[in-house]
Amino acid sequence: MTFDFTPGDGGTAPSGHARAIGADARVDTRLRHAIGDLFLPDSARLDDRTRARIHRLLGGVVAAAEAEVRRHAARLLAARGATRAAEALLGGASVLSPLSEAGLLRDPELMKELVARTELDGLFDALAPAVVAPDRPSLLVHLADSPDGVVAAAALALLAADNRRGAANEGVGPVRSDLPAQLRQRLLWWVAAAIRAQGPEPGGPEPGGPEPGGPGSGGMAERDRAIADATLRSLAAHDERDRPEAAAARLAGAIDARADELGPLLLEALADRRGALFVGLLAHASGVDHDQVRHLVVDPRGDLLTLLLHAVGVDRARIARIGVALAEADPRRDLERLADAVDWAAAHDRADARAALAPLALDRDFRAAVRSLARAR
Repeated sequence: MTFDFTPGDGGTAPSGHARAIGADARVDTRLRHAIGDLFLPDSARLDDRTRARIHRLLGGVVAAAEAEVRRHAARLLAARGATRAAEALLGGASVLSPLSEAGLLRDPELMKELVARTELDGLFDALAPAVVAPDRPSLLVHLADSPDGVVAAAALALLAADNRRGAANEGVGPVRSDLPAQLRQRLLWWVAAAIRAQGPEPGGPEPGGPEPGGPGSGGMAERDRAIADATLRSLAAHDERDRPEAAAARLAGAIDARADELGPLLLEALADRRGALFVGLLAHASGVDHDQVRHLVVDPRGDLLTLLLHAVGVDRARIARIGVALAEADPRRDLERLADAVDWAAAHDRADARAALAPLALDRDFRAAVRSLARAR
């Protein structure tokens, strides 16, 4: 048996006592995770496919942000004569593991976005393809040909955004870090800090010594400045309107469907497997924000989704058709329970249903504050 003695700060191998303490801590950590997994309810457990998709999405989003920062920072350094520093920056190891080990990627808001997006994409990918009318093109293609220029432009924008994300999900196109602006800003600065941590401290010597004509002893400060400038450039270039969610919201607003138009449009969005548009139409009609509606759509219980559909004027038959389509795509859903949920929703007066769901339409930060206060009590 051999041991890998890695010298510590004092040039000596870690003591047996330190190793034993570390091993004991690892046992506690593994046990804590095992207990959490053992008692996790099935309703909260991610299936293997969803877990793999989330890991792939997270890795792709981090890699996309990292590539943007590294490429432009290296270009800035090269322009300043620090070619070796630029090459070292481009050749750095992925920052995914350091960010994960630091616990930053466990950020609740980031994971909420990625999990919800993955679950919605997975649900709509699993829907059985359907044709609303034999001679009618798909919903977005039909809307893109609308004589209303605003609707046509919004439909084309959503079609392009959906296609970009779909290609990235299938691994045939580049992944974009198309997060909401606040999350994108947070992630980019994490990435910048992790890239910076791979180099010497500011004021230290450059790798291989100062470069002729380069920034000399101030090279690491120049490196930091290049990373910061590249990050600011990426932040400035971000356009929230390019996200499928934003494009779907614009299209839903342009259509501004009446109550009698909404049900058929929602069924067409299902038939077309356009998750962002389905959520956007329902969010616009109800006044509930996109994230909340997305949660109701992917929730396997489905009771509040049926109530929301009833509240915005979708008739009982179409609510049932939507519920059946989602149940066929999601094995966690129960058709008998769906029938009970439809009966329960239909028993409400529409005005009462809207009043019951009114808390979901409150400002997101207000809802978060209400939840925080409830937990504190």
